Parts: sequence; structure tokens; C-alpha cells
Amino acid sequence: MKRVALITGAASGIGLAIAERFARDGCAVVLADLNEKAGREHARRLGGSFVGADLSQRDGCRRLVDETLERHGTVHILVNNAGYQHVAPLEEFPEDEWQRMIGLMLTAPFLLTRYCWPAMKREKWGRVLNIGSIHALIASPFKVGYVAAKHGLVGLTRTAALEGGAHGITVNAICPAYVRTPLVDHQIADQAKANRMSPEGVVQKIMLEPAAVKRLIEPAEVADYAAYLCSDAAGVITGAALAMDLGWTAR
Repeated sequence: MKRVALITGAASGIGLAIAERFARDGCAVVLADLNEKAGREHARRLGGSFVGADLSQRDGCRRLVDETLERHGTVHILVNNAGYQHVAPLEEFPEDEWQRMIGLMLTAPFLLTRYCWPAMKREKWGRVLNIGSIHALIASPFKVGYVAAKHGLVGLTRTAALEGGAHGITVNAICPAYVRTPLVDHQIADQAKANRMSPEGVVQKIMLEPAAVKRLIEPAEVADYAAYLCSDAAGVITGAALAMDLGWTAR
């Protein structure tokens, strides 16, 4: 029986790379995203399925899991990847933006994990992988919503891991530094404009300044790590917030 893998934010970037790797590994992949055009095209290419859902809303989370269970009967792997950034000083950070960021990047992973949990318990096997960030481990100014959500995601990861162990379910978080994704490309462009620098200068002098390895992480590298953590071989790894940070936190 193919293992069923549900990946959010799967129309591009890290989520797409994970969906591609899981499909190559023989999983039945369910891609979820707001971008229906790209999501459906990639799902068709990978022989998987697509569900368009606004995961900042409870109904969107419920429908995503219900449609996955209706199509496949179960779910073995959940990758909570969907997210975005909004940068502003704390006193100017919009309250509605705070609510949406917490909803998408913390409440949605909780709800999706909760809704997938019974199926994983029945299977006596499950993998929940939360895509955190270096900002799940440290803070940066002007990213209060993103940092708060990602820090909370680590708490969710650890608590769920303690509850899942007896049922063969592991729960982990990958915490990468800057990955070459459309989200990071936009940040580079914004920083270049704000600091009157070249994009290459932003990457080397701002983004990678604290890192030991001076390059961006490729989405496929995160996908390789995800594949290992969601395999049988990683059955003893759970409750971990695993830095993939180019040596950033070694300082």
C-alpha cells in the first residue's frame, strides 16, 4: 500500500520540492495550496491530487483532511509547510496580519495534526513534519508575527511528539535558514531596494552574514531531510527542532 502524504503550501518552493521527492519515493501525494492553477498542474505532473484551501480558516483545514481521507481512506504523512512573511515594526504590525499569520502558521498545523491524528493512530504509524525556520529558534526584529508563529510551532511539535510516541507517530520540525524560494526572492528584492544594494550584496552581507556556510539552501536539500524524517529509518527521532541553518546557531 502506498503511503499517503499531505503537503501544505505545495505549489512552489519547499512544499513543492517535498511533494516531488515523496512522489519519487512512491507516496500518493496530496498537494494543498491557495494557488489552484500551479497546484493542479504540479499534482497532475506528479500523479497526485490537489486540494485548494484557505488554511487560515478552520473550515479550510477540515475540508483538506476530509477530502484526503475520502480519496485515500487514510493519511500517513502530514507536512505543515504553508506560510508567508510580513515585515513591520511591532507598533505598526497590523492586527489582522497577526491573526492571519498565527492562523496559517500555528493554528492550521494544530488543526491539521488533530484531524489526521485518528487515521495515523489506526495505522499505528504516522509522520508529522512541521517546516519551521531559523526563526523558530532565534528572533529578528520586524518579524513579530512570523517569529511568534514559528516559535509556537516548536512547542506544538514537542507536545504532539510526547503524545504520539505510543502510537508509532513521530512529530518533528525542520528549522532551515534562508532557502532559495519565491518568498526569499521577494525578501532579497525588498532588502536590495531598502538598502540600495545589489541582490548579491543582500544575500552575502545581510542574509548570510551570521552563517558559516555562505550560500542559500536549495529546496531539494530540505526535501531530502524531510524524506529521511518521514521514513521508517527515522522512527526514533521525535520531538526535535532540527536546525538546518548553515551554522547560524553555532555562534
